[in-house]
Amino acid sequence: MKGLLDQQFGQGGMIITKVDTLINWARLSSMWPMGFGLACCAIEMMSAYASNYDLDRMGVFPRASPRQSDVMIVAGTVTFKMADRVRRLYEQMAEPRYVISMGSCANCGGPYWEHGYHVVKGVDNVIPVDVYVPGCPPRPEALIGGFIKLQEKIRKETLMRPKAIENLLKTTA
Repeated sequence: MKGLLDQQFGQGGMIITKVDTLINWARLSSMWPMGFGLACCAIEMMSAYASNYDLDRMGVFPRASPRQSDVMIVAGTVTFKMADRVRRLYEQMAEPRYVISMGSCANCGGPYWEHGYHVVKGVDNVIPVDVYVPGCPPRPEALIGGFIKLQEKIRKETLMRPKAIENLLKTTA
């Protein structure tokens, strides 16, 4: 689909592509994240939505409900008390669903990794993570880079082997 817009079509032109390519193009061009801001990383996530960085131009429109979202951004420290709620919200999202782990605390426990008895040592212990955005806190540009990585991942998916089946195969292996 990348070269589709470069070609000129006259009247009656025809476009030939694979169904996978078309569906993945539509999916990666309209991602609706549910922000799960738990700490200081949430401030950087909110500024990525503001007019300076404008994630809307990439087709990223934040949603408040997990039933309307296909991407969850976990931004900040996940405590053991909050882990159950993160998992519950993730399960309420429709397939295919993706997770971006934003910041050192969400990635690996951050500064609390060694002595924080109340902190989950990475949100990937609770739900599967697709993209990790490093930093403490990561800049809005890093979150935009995370969305670009997620778009690359979605572009490679196929209908013959959906993400849910791949996750199932990983957990049973």
